[in-house]
Amino acid sequence: MKKIIYFAGLLSVIGITAFTANCSQAEEAVPDNSLTFNASLVSDYRFRGISQTRLKPALQGGADYSNNPTGLYVGTWLSTLKWVKDSGGDGNIEWDVYAGKKGNFTQDLSYDFGVLTYIYPSNDLHPDANTTELYGQLGYGPAYIKYSQSLTDLFGAANSKNSGYLDIGANIDVSNGYTVNLHAGHQTVKNNSALSYNDWKIGLTKDFGFLSGSVAVIGTDTNNYVGPAPDRKNLGKTALVVSATKTF
Repeated sequence: MKKIIYFAGLLSVIGITAFTANCSQAEEAVPDNSLTFNASLVSDYRFRGISQTRLKPALQGGADYSNNPTGLYVGTWLSTLKWVKDSGGDGNIEWDVYAGKKGNFTQDLSYDFGVLTYIYPSNDLHPDANTTELYGQLGYGPAYIKYSQSLTDLFGAANSKNSGYLDIGANIDVSNGYTVNLHAGHQTVKNNSALSYNDWKIGLTKDFGFLSGSVAVIGTDTNNYVGPAPDRKNLGKTALVVSATKTF
């Protein structure tokens, strides 16, 4: 009887050990390199609270490559827009190119540092609308704080090099694929105080598996960003924005 009990106990230990090892291998089975793509349809392309599409819909898409052991990444993203032509220039595309490094200082404290260039092909604006920023982000759990500093004039604003944007927010998982999105930001436009402003967002994202959808109320405290005549719509007014995104 003692031998039977001992043998059964030994089998249990072996089974538990094998199960633990398999779970550990599954958790560690993260590829060294990953490449993902995304495509979106949004009811209004809002950037830092300001509509880039004259309060109209936009098509967007991008690609991201990550080297997981080092945390290094590069990516690109595009969107349709209207503000360049509305400002007297040409072109209806924004093309972003970025690279950086992300990781963790501790289990709860994460970081993300990089450089991002916003390109507006053939924009013909003076100063040039193309803009490059350095950014750094710290995260703690679902909360984060991010700061971006321009190395060039900011989106065609004259003499605005070294403008900065402070972004504070949180993306809170509330179960069943729902995430609450909270954001508050402040854009400082160097030597152009009338163009500086605050913006905010309260939103909800749902992961449906085959795609994710979001709805958000977005607004600013400025009325200095307006569309073309004759209506001169306030591009920073509070509005509901809806989007659908597919990642593959």
